[in-house]
Amino acid sequence: MFVHNRLGLLESVETLINQEQRLNQVANNLANVDTPGFKKETVTFDEMLYQANQYRQRVGKGLRINTVHQQGVVQKTDAPFDLAISGDGFFRIQTPAGERLTRAGNFQRNNEGVLVTANGYPVLGETGPITITGNKVDVARDGRLFVDGLPVDRLAVATADPQDLKKEGENLFRLADGAVAEAPQNLQILQGHLEKSNVNTVTEMTEMIDLYRAYEGQQKMIQAVDDLDNLAVSKVGALAG
Repeated sequence: MFVHNRLGLLESVETLINQEQRLNQVANNLANVDTPGFKKETVTFDEMLYQANQYRQRVGKGLRINTVHQQGVVQKTDAPFDLAISGDGFFRIQTPAGERLTRAGNFQRNNEGVLVTANGYPVLGETGPITITGNKVDVARDGRLFVDGLPVDRLAVATADPQDLKKEGENLFRLADGAVAEAPQNLQILQGHLEKSNVNTVTEMTEMIDLYRAYEGQQKMIQAVDDLDNLAVSKVGALAG
């Protein structure tokens, strides 16, 4: 079977570009290894047939980014505004772009007494943004907030199908168009705890080594195709002479 040199070169270049995207994901995972509630991403390559011209088809590589929603290790901090969700669920956050979801519970109280994220976005309760005007804050396992022993509000926590969650920056997720968030059935809030990133450093470093070898292999393939082109040109030139 004759394989056109240009097709081999095209396949190798496409693979290099996709491997570069894969490297970006690994680097981003490693950069967020200490980010509370961060969910790592993986890259998969889907094979698909698409029409190259009117007469033939070729196999193309479809790149897809997946978010791994596996829960990270919950670490005890004893900080009153550090909250972790045990099991499924997300904290509901108010942002200028609308309501968003997050697993990062490293909250703080701003100058107005509003409970906010590390980026300053208000944390939502059942009645809206949570405002704390007292001193001692207690959070029950079911999400109820007490300030100086008096009930104030209840954390608004939601769950959704992972396929309906679109990852944004600042450790936030948004719901896909038409998707609906629901209240979790078995909610457990842990005060004085933080969920750590679910990134495994050893796994990501191993992935990076694998990436290096795959990238190197594609570079050798490009060099081999280039050598074939040079050989073809020299042979044609010799025959023409």
